[in-house]
Amino acid sequence: MQDSFRLWQGSYRHSVNKLAAAIPSRYRFLPRLELLMMPVALGLFVFLWELVIWLGDYPTFILPSVSEVTATFYRTMMNGTLWHHAQATLFSIFAGLILGLTTAAVLGYVLAKNLVIERLLAPYVVASQSVPVVAIAPLLVIWFGSGSLSKVLVCGLIVFFPALINTIVGIRSVDEDLRDLMRSLRAGRWQTFTMLEVPAALPVLFGGLKVSVTLSVIGAVVGEFVGADQGLGFLINQARGLFNTPLVFVAIFALVAIAVLLYGVVTIVERRLLRWR
Repeated sequence: MQDSFRLWQGSYRHSVNKLAAAIPSRYRFLPRLELLMMPVALGLFVFLWELVIWLGDYPTFILPSVSEVTATFYRTMMNGTLWHHAQATLFSIFAGLILGLTTAAVLGYVLAKNLVIERLLAPYVVASQSVPVVAIAPLLVIWFGSGSLSKVLVCGLIVFFPALINTIVGIRSVDEDLRDLMRSLRAGRWQTFTMLEVPAALPVLFGGLKVSVTLSVIGAVVGEFVGADQGLGFLINQARGLFNTPLVFVAIFALVAIAVLLYGVVTIVERRLLRWR
């Protein structure tokens, strides 16, 4: 059975490779052009930033210059402040992602395979998402304290729903003809799951994962805003209270860098795992 399935998969890959070879060569330079535009867009952003400060003559506590933000970034990196708070935020992000994605994958697969259970649980799952996480975060801090656990739970909650929906859609999007093929080959449930359902659902699952890694950063910061003694969200709150606007910008840019890095890692993994498509 496995040999027959691999033969079909090899034929499919060969067809895709022939189609890719037929793409005109001039379109293959588009990714390089996009990479070239990134530093140009960054330079334009810095120019407009400095232009706004020069025209408006804003003080530092309203809008700091690029040089002031850069100096603050260098200082916080050298004394370890930025890395200390970034570590706490990264722990909440990764732990929340593991918790939210694992729960969503297991529950999503059960709901996708059993319509009765979905009809029973779906209204409650949707109702739970109608309450903003910002409103739930204070309760979690009261129940579980201001330590890492409450931040992980907030992050897991905000990651859970999009991952759940994409898991259900991904499993149900598997072509019925392929399911018939697996049944005709007398494949077991585990073989159907590993050789058909997971590979076929991966594009949708990775779409949900891209959304989840971005939301995980938001969830971690929300938890740190409500109650924390470390983390980039705590650093923003502390710097805001001291009117240290350059430090606020440094923490915000650090959060942006984390989100972009996580999104980029997911994209690279997606391209490698879905190369056969």
